[in-house]
Amino acid sequence: MRAFIFSILLFVGCLSYSQINTPRISPAAEIKQMVGLTEIRLEYSRPSMRDRQIFGNLVPFGKVWRTGADNSTKISFENDVIISEKTIKSGTYSIFSIPNKDSWEIIFYSDVELWGVPRDWSDDKIVFSSNFDVEMLEKGDTIETFTILFNDLTNNDVNMTIAWENTSIDIKIEVPTRSMVESDINKVLSDNPKSSDYYAAAVFYRQENINLDKALEWMNKAIEMNESPRFWQYRQQSLIMAANDKFADAVDAAKKSLNLAIEADNQDYIKMNRESIAEWSKKL
Repeated sequence: MRAFIFSILLFVGCLSYSQINTPRISPAAEIKQMVGLTEIRLEYSRPSMRDRQIFGNLVPFGKVWRTGADNSTKISFENDVIISEKTIKSGTYSIFSIPNKDSWEIIFYSDVELWGVPRDWSDDKIVFSSNFDVEMLEKGDTIETFTILFNDLTNNDVNMTIAWENTSIDIKIEVPTRSMVESDINKVLSDNPKSSDYYAAAVFYRQENINLDKALEWMNKAIEMNESPRFWQYRQQSLIMAANDKFADAVDAAKKSLNLAIEADNQDYIKMNRESIAEWSKKL
């Protein structure tokens, strides 16, 4: 009986000891990135090299890898996206990869409740796969900790970079920002639009270089509907006019923006307008 009680106490003691908080060897990371109107969320763990050779050794070439450590790396798309000309439906997917010396195969897998690569791997659960070229870092440069990040961000796409040791790959993700905004524009401008609606539509068209004549029409309408246009509105009007090669009109609009910016003591707009007036005046 005493031996049994001792065993129980020893077991409880071990449990108590196991509850001590210690850092994970591969810390968890989470990234949320808005790309236009689409949120992309990434969850992954970050192992470090710790004096180990990674690719071709710890991570063998030609075999499926969890693309990180511990739980499967997961990516979520708020809206449908396009990668390598393939449409991927909104949702959450595990990211697996097959690294090779010159290229990686990236795989999105529908099962997300996984620890590493599943033993019962099923090709039926592959939602996406495509190959991406490897970019080697400069000799002597290394990335100690496994890293996934988003860069080269625009309203319509972003590069997801996967990098570790001396290797990186870029995966371009395209999002449907333009079609979503144009749908909103068509809907809102057909139903008693406000000055601010015309302004927002015009600015978006200028930023995306879409039908600049229509952008100017909307911006003129926005300013006409506003009893007291502000300096930033005249600034956008001048930019659209310049984009349409209407430099005389652009200079006039920039001067209006400049005068209002001086009244508001907005140094940024004062500087921008003066520079634009000088540049566009040379083209008259």
